[in-house]
Amino acid sequence: MQLDLNLLTALDALLEEGSVAGAAARLHVTSPAMSRSLGRIRKATGDQILVRTGRSMTPTTRAMAMRAEVHALVQQAHRLLSADQELDLALLDRVFTVRWHDALTAACGTALVTAAHRQAPGVRLRLSAEPGTDGPELRRGEIDLESSSSRPTLPDIRHRLVGKGRLAVAVRPGHPLTESPMTVERYAAAEHITVSRRGSLRDPVDDALAAQGLERRVVAAGPTAVFALHLVLGSDLVVTLPDAVTRTARDQLGLVTLPLPLSLPDVPLYLLWHQRYDDDRAHAWLRDLATETVQALFPPTDA
Repeated sequence: MQLDLNLLTALDALLEEGSVAGAAARLHVTSPAMSRSLGRIRKATGDQILVRTGRSMTPTTRAMAMRAEVHALVQQAHRLLSADQELDLALLDRVFTVRWHDALTAACGTALVTAAHRQAPGVRLRLSAEPGTDGPELRRGEIDLESSSSRPTLPDIRHRLVGKGRLAVAVRPGHPLTESPMTVERYAAAEHITVSRRGSLRDPVDDALAAQGLERRVVAAGPTAVFALHLVLGSDLVVTLPDAVTRTARDQLGLVTLPLPLSLPDVPLYLLWHQRYDDDRAHAWLRDLATETVQALFPPTDA
């Protein structure tokens, strides 16, 4: 079997777009030409690859299993054949998937998309929500850039520290905690909500309170910062979140920000990517652009 690179590129586009028309538009070919490529792929693999489900097309089990490997092969071939070429942002045609914390996306997602489109009009960004559990998407090449408050433990995952900031307390206007100086005792006595993708009712704040012989009452856990802030706006609940990345959302909702009456280390913010992209000039451009965009959230003394 001889499977040329053009056919592999077509397969990658079909699996990424999930349709003949979308893959054709992505590769700037006609739909009939892409249909013929799909026919050749089906003959070569002995699999239907995409099957029609109503008005859409669904990848087969084998197609889903090979998607990440096909994408990685195409990207590797692209890097191999263009290693000595200068990056031309005006001609760059690529899809990047960025998975950030919801508060970070709310704070600077617009700025990232705007800057990327201005510099490289052919680039498209997928802003993906964080899942409830950690996954191998970075290693499989399904995620190009991720945010995290922790340094990666896997040796093939690269990281860059883009900022560090303090925690802040957010409450609704007129909340009892705003009526007089907030002590650690008054803070602990309030009812709280945590932000946790896994639904945890405890975080490092509880450990700091326990060290002082105090315990707070956490009555709810929200999946995202934006959800928690909306809940706080309509109740007497208190939420404690990183200051820099949630400032935009707090200001938009008109919430009151109070200093945390506890001594806790600043919360770091890292950007993560897989080592396969270390020498990828387009990915390096995205990393630098994302770094510049995110660092604008942090005061110079915090970064």
